[in-house]
Amino acid sequence: MEDRTLVCQDCGQDFVFTVGEQEFYKEKGFDNEPKRCKECREKKKNERRSFRNDR
Repeated sequence: MEDRTLVCQDCGQDFVFTVGEQEFYKEKGFDNEPKRCKECREKKKNERRSFRNDR
């Protein structure tokens, strides 16, 4: 296994999917690689939290 460079579906920037992250995904049984960079994942998570708190 080696680090892989992916493109974020939200911002279009390249990001590295490290060997450690790949091992974590495999350990958790995730079949798909991430579609968003860390910053966009955090932004999306915060948006979901904010939406839930507004209800």
